[in-house]
Amino acid sequence: MRQNLRWLDRILRWMFGVALLTWAIAGGPWWGFIGIYFLVTGSFGFCPGYYIMQINKS
Repeated sequence: MRQNLRWLDRILRWMFGVALLTWAIAGGPWWGFIGIYFLVTGSFGFCPGYYIMQINKS
């Protein structure tokens, strides 16, 4: 699996994922668990949506 995200995009995704997941765990809406997706894509540096649309930001 080839990385297709830059370091800044990875950091922002990771921070957004942590914020959403924390909000969901603290009693926020159920859709806040989408933060898991942002944590995973930020951690691995690979976005399936970018892959499908053939976008490479690395």
